[in-house]
Amino acid sequence: MSIRNVTRGTVLADRERWAVTGADRARGLLDSDGLEPGEALIISPCNSVHMFGMRFALDVIFVDRDGLVLRAITNLKPLGFTRLYLRAQRAIELPVGVIAQSQTEPGDQLDLGTVPSGGAGSSLLPWAFLVTSLVFAILLWFFS
Repeated sequence: MSIRNVTRGTVLADRERWAVTGADRARGLLDSDGLEPGEALIISPCNSVHMFGMRFALDVIFVDRDGLVLRAITNLKPLGFTRLYLRAQRAIELPVGVIAQSQTEPGDQLDLGTVPSGGAGSSLLPWAFLVTSLVFAILLWFFS
């Protein structure tokens, strides 16, 4: 299935992988050397991304439950991180350049295809991720 920007009539990826379990979300792309053109990782639920331990940069799109683009971040580099997007339900990690090439902007509507079961996650998961994000932010502030 592909990830399409319905608003712009563009394709962001034609091969996506979903990370919906706790283990898959925690691992993300840490064991990867990069994403090939046309590949994407959709993390659900997810409202913040960190790049600690990553070896390559990414474009990241945060969408709500219905696929509405809330934020599009280009070229997020290793050791970087995003702020928390409270309305976000999913993060889409893409090769650098896809956001510009597809002209994706906040307010665009994406079609992610069929969401795998388990994509909603536990109601405790967003809070656990919030706490983890805050700890990372405090550590970065403390050591900077």
